[in-house]
Amino acid sequence: MTITLHQRLPHDRREDIQFIQRYDICMQYMAVLQLLVLLALANGSPVIAKWIFGNFCSWPLDGNIKFVDGRPLFGASKTVRGILVSIITTSACAPLLGLTLKIGLLMATTAMAGDLLSSFLKRRLGLPSSSKAVGLDQIPESLFPLLACRHALSLTALDIVAGTAIFFVAEVVLSRFLFRLHVRDRPY
Repeated sequence: MTITLHQRLPHDRREDIQFIQRYDICMQYMAVLQLLVLLALANGSPVIAKWIFGNFCSWPLDGNIKFVDGRPLFGASKTVRGILVSIITTSACAPLLGLTLKIGLLMATTAMAGDLLSSFLKRRLGLPSSSKAVGLDQIPESLFPLLACRHALSLTALDIVAGTAIFFVAEVVLSRFLFRLHVRDRPY
């Protein structure tokens, strides 16, 4: 007869482990750290590209078209260059972090999708391009990629919540820092 780990633990510890397994609350710290680096690359590389290249190749992604409400679809700050730089940079750096090119591509495309959704919603709310909307600016662009990578990296619910929260705080702090370094146009 084989004795499993659960059988060797005191009864109350077995229940704790079963609870953790049932509700998927163990964290994968290394995976979350890797994904946070990719999120920083996906969301930060367009900002750095704007700082380096200025207006060179900064064509608006929406082609300056207006939505049915008469407002821009995304706004002038969402550019073809920004999307391409994000996808190329994040995909190329993923293998350097021990992740696949496919995970890098998935992270970048879903981060940009979240960013575009935020811009779309801000325009519908009447907020101008590059305006501040705390939460709306950070949550979709971090939550979407973490959810998209959940199965591929066996992320838990806690990993996703923690990753989104850490990205939220880091993005707010880093934006102010990059503004002081004159890399960003605004402190948000």
